Amino acid sequence: MNRRVEQVHAFTLIEVLVSLAIFAILAALAYGALGQTLDAAELLNSRMDRLQAIQRTMRLLSEDLLQLSPRPIRDELGEGYGPALDTGFQSGFALELTHGGWSNPIVLPRGTLQRSAYRIEGDELIRYHWMVLDRTLANEPIAVVLLDGVESVLFRFLQANGEWTEQWPPANRPGALGARQRPRAAEIILTLTGEGQISRLLEIAP
Repeated sequence: MNRRVEQVHAFTLIEVLVSLAIFAILAALAYGALGQTLDAAELLNSRMDRLQAIQRTMRLLSEDLLQLSPRPIRDELGEGYGPALDTGFQSGFALELTHGGWSNPIVLPRGTLQRSAYRIEGDELIRYHWMVLDRTLANEPIAVVLLDGVESVLFRFLQANGEWTEQWPPANRPGALGARQRPRAAEIILTLTGEGQISRLLEIAP
């Protein structure tokens, strides 16, 4: 009677080492690909956050200008009135204006007009707003940082005579008439570090 001798084949040490080396190479390649994917995802999320911040900033600027109200405000000392739209250096802001659109969902005892202002501090564009229109020295504004990496913000306004100006009220319209006057159109020019200029042209209702 013949017996069948079964041979058991096992891996040699060299085969095990080669397998481990191949596995290590594949694992390193996979880890590198995963790292690049995570870095790309982080960069994409950062760019999306930046884009959303820019869009939010331009939206707020546009909405405030589109809802511009011809309502001057009393100055802090109560000795005079400031124009509804002001870009003068004496205001301390790049832009200060009275606008509508201040929602009042819980029907608080206040109006729907709001006084807002914009200014660059460092490289940050900050929006200020007050809870009252005719404020006093005791009324502190609420400040919100809208965007960083801002080099400049410029506003241009179209006058009734068809000429553009960066000053509002126009120099040729002093007094109460200029304090209530609204431009026919406005242009926002935002210059960002590493991203250049972003501009938006708005038609303002007469």
